[in-house]
Amino acid sequence: MKKDQQLNILRVVALIAWAIGAGLSVYLTLLAGHRNKSILLVVLFLIWVVSPFVAILVIHAFYRLRAAVIRLTIYSVMVIITAGSLLDYSRVLSPAGAKPAGVFLVVPLLCWILIAIAIPVAVARSRKEL
Repeated sequence: MKKDQQLNILRVVALIAWAIGAGLSVYLTLLAGHRNKSILLVVLFLIWVVSPFVAILVIHAFYRLRAAVIRLTIYSVMVIITAGSLLDYSRVLSPAGAKPAGVFLVVPLLCWILIAIAIPVAVARSRKEL
């Protein structure tokens, strides 16, 4: 299989994972906050939880025609963000008795850190290959 075909398959898988991850993250956030009386707080949590998904999609749109190493990194980050978010939000990895709000604060922060490190490294690496 050619490199472009493999990247196209990974792109489709990553975009499907992204859509599932973003949708289920919204659902799990609403489920965790359904007893909260403050609609504003729930909306703020939703914005925070969805922000890494939106950011990586914008990055994907911007870099979709760039070097293969950049696209591979973007697709990998999409899958990692989805898997990590869903594992944490579903409380599979949470210790017993942990407050759910903490997970919904920390996971997006970790996703942002991953994006902030992985994408610039991939861009720098692709420039070295030229």
